Amino acid sequence: MIEIQQFIGSIQRVFERVGNPLREELNYVRGQEATLGIVVLLLAVIGMLVLRYVRTRHPGRTDVSVPALPPHRRRAASVLSLAVLRHGAFVLFLGGLPFFFVALAAPQAALIQEEQTSPGHRITILIDASLSMDTAFSTERLRAGNTFLANVAAAEYFVRRRMEGPYHDLVSLVQFGSQAYIVTPFTNDYENVLLSMGLIGTPEEYDRFPDHGTLIMEAINRGVQMFETFNFLRATGNLMVIFSDGQDTHAVYEDLSLDDILQQAADNDIPVYFIRTSYNQELGDLLPDITWKLAVERTGGKFFPAANENAIIEAIEEIDRLTPGQIKVQQYVTRHPEFSPFALVAIGFWSMALALVLSFRQFRRFP
Repeated sequence: MIEIQQFIGSIQRVFERVGNPLREELNYVRGQEATLGIVVLLLAVIGMLVLRYVRTRHPGRTDVSVPALPPHRRRAASVLSLAVLRHGAFVLFLGGLPFFFVALAAPQAALIQEEQTSPGHRITILIDASLSMDTAFSTERLRAGNTFLANVAAAEYFVRRRMEGPYHDLVSLVQFGSQAYIVTPFTNDYENVLLSMGLIGTPEEYDRFPDHGTLIMEAINRGVQMFETFNFLRATGNLMVIFSDGQDTHAVYEDLSLDDILQQAADNDIPVYFIRTSYNQELGDLLPDITWKLAVERTGGKFFPAANENAIIEAIEEIDRLTPGQIKVQQYVTRHPEFSPFALVAIGFWSMALALVLSFRQFRRFP
């Protein structure tokens, strides 16, 4: 069984692509069935050869030595030597069988990109969906509507700049009110992130959002936990970007104050960048800008008071200029069948064998 697998592996290496940046790995959907077929075929061939040997052995028959043929019979000897070639069709038939069984095993190639290191950031985007975000916000470049929709549009603009920029950033998305929800984990599939933003960034989805309180501290804590889950803590290039009006309805989260939560981010080298949009004072008290400014600066981040669209865009462009870290990315490509090369080789062998059998009677006898 091991020898058969090694033989299949040697055939596989014949078809490896040279110079391809993707490493090709073959998996066999029906590998066990094909291996069983090879074993049965080998047993059948061995059985037929043994049967032929037994049937050609007659009692009293002995082997004798034949002297060298005289010159006038050399022509006949050459004819006899040609008789050996009658096994050619059978040999070609046997040569095609391994390729047939490999094709029968239904090989599928999974193209796996080698792990690559490139400059980039690991970014968690936090979007506030609380009730206080339902205030008018005038925009021209961003989506018109309330502050929440403007913030979603600003986050989309931020992600699109990742697509156009020189770095290979990993982006995750968290939506929060009185609870924080992970919408998209870390990925470099920006289209998927934009799709998620498009799904949550509608007036209907905003109205259906279940938690319209505001607990920014839980959102920050959830972001830190996601960095930890992906083993990104204390790595260069980490950052957290908050789109919110800065109104927090809780002073403490799980016995932790705002300073305690942000200290966790600072201890794990996750600078926090806070883009605070305008706020409706009629909805409650607002934490002063100086409170947020001092808190996020302790993480190595920055506070951006953004009362209008231009201020939001300027804040995003400044974040874009941050020095990147090193990102390791490994991507996977969809599997696709690879039985065709093996099947074509088997057909080639059998076509040649069939051509010999049909063209010359000498090849029509079983060895």
